[in-house]
Amino acid sequence: MKTLYFAALLIIFTNQAQAQKVFYSEIERDDYRQMNFEIIGKVGGNINVYKNFKSKNDISVYDNEMKLKSKVRLDMLPDRISNVDFVAYQDYYHMIYQYQRKNVIYCASVKLNGDAKLLSDPAVLDTSHIEGSDDIKVYTMIISEDKQKIMLFKINQKNDRYYVFTTLLYDKNLVLQKKSVITEAIREKEGVFNDFVLDNDGDLAFGRSNHSGSRDFINKFNFIIKKAQEDSLQITQIPIKNYLLDEVKIRADNFNKRFLITSFYYEQNKTNIDGLISLIWDKEAGERQAVYKFKFNDTLRMDARSDNSSPKMAFNDYFIKNLIPTKDGGFAVVAELYYTNSRSSGWNRYDYLYGGNGGFGGTDYSYFSPYSNTNPWRSGDPMNRWGNTMVRHFSENIMIFFFKKDGNLQWSNTIQKRQFDDNSDMNLSYQIFNTGNEVRFLFNQLERRELLLTSVTVNAAGTLKRDPTLKGLDQGYTFMPRFGKQVGLREIVLPCMNRNFICFAKLDF
Repeated sequence: MKTLYFAALLIIFTNQAQAQKVFYSEIERDDYRQMNFEIIGKVGGNINVYKNFKSKNDISVYDNEMKLKSKVRLDMLPDRISNVDFVAYQDYYHMIYQYQRKNVIYCASVKLNGDAKLLSDPAVLDTSHIEGSDDIKVYTMIISEDKQKIMLFKINQKNDRYYVFTTLLYDKNLVLQKKSVITEAIREKEGVFNDFVLDNDGDLAFGRSNHSGSRDFINKFNFIIKKAQEDSLQITQIPIKNYLLDEVKIRADNFNKRFLITSFYYEQNKTNIDGLISLIWDKEAGERQAVYKFKFNDTLRMDARSDNSSPKMAFNDYFIKNLIPTKDGGFAVVAELYYTNSRSSGWNRYDYLYGGNGGFGGTDYSYFSPYSNTNPWRSGDPMNRWGNTMVRHFSENIMIFFFKKDGNLQWSNTIQKRQFDDNSDMNLSYQIFNTGNEVRFLFNQLERRELLLTSVTVNAAGTLKRDPTLKGLDQGYTFMPRFGKQVGLREIVLPCMNRNFICFAKLDF
């Protein structure tokens, strides 16, 4: 009896540990692969997905098993909109969109519930006068981690030396808290604004990088903060001595009232990435709290390298994808290996990071957005660097580093994967799925000539566990994990392709 009892417990525990369900939405005849989409989230118990094809704008409302309840045409929208963003809450969401009439760009909003029913009339938030451009994105929206603060901002390049920053800070109900218009003189002509982040206090932080002659290395970096209720920018030049930086990533650490600033670095006169450097910016003191440098050793280089690179060059094609702060002051850095092959042109890291235009462009008195307004999921080569030449995209290993509060490395680990595709990267890379006590990485892996969705979990101690093959994955569906969205503690919605149509799948763990 005892043996049977414990065997029953083991079966129950095993089923609970590996329990996972997949629900697919039915394929709709208008959901071509050329369609733009965004997974809004789970609102009022329903899954809402925005879909746009040409001048049609719809919200598809799905139940908890991805059965279509309704498809709502957004007739209140103009015929052509240049950008759309969503901020979702438990019972409602804001749709913030941009459109152009003559020489004016309008930024407007509307509030909807989980059935895609209007809760408010469209309201114009701000306008901008432009000269001659069609359907451009002027405003960028960012939200705080707790979703209690929403910011719209735009940057007007009046000439080579002056920029006008306009920021509009709202609460969760889109009630304006503060509008600031700041004219700032910036002497350097070449530069890249990057990584705009908004913390839970409503403070805006971003960076400005200047590059060396080759434009591949950062030799000067300014950290910029705009306090929520102030009408000025606090610009601090971060000293860079005896090393050069790669792309700089910024993350708000709301637990400890600070900002994390992290980059790969190169030692002077070297062309290979040598390690990671992290700077902690203390908000209350208004200054950097600490700087930590971590140099990669031979063991890490062997773990990180691809089949085609030497240990010395192991990190040259890695890109920092995630910064994850913890309550105790520690933080994790997640980086992924990505590169391309083409017969006609070489791989250029700088073009991949910044689009080859220095982060902004256009003529005098032109607005620019620090983020592209192209639909990223179907733009395998958004810069079109190779024209019609075939380009093979590779997305390989994921490296995870966890640093303690004192900046020392506590653990690191490598998720081994190898992905590639021709002329498109929409099926590549990964999605992070946080369940509270562990982080799950979802990505496609080629198994017996089929792309299978794979799950790897990492716990707080850095232990990797490759989960069993996910159950219920129907043949004919190819997932696009990096465009998915977590909609609950153990629920995630992923887009997928089936017979050249887009549909959506909800995974319950």
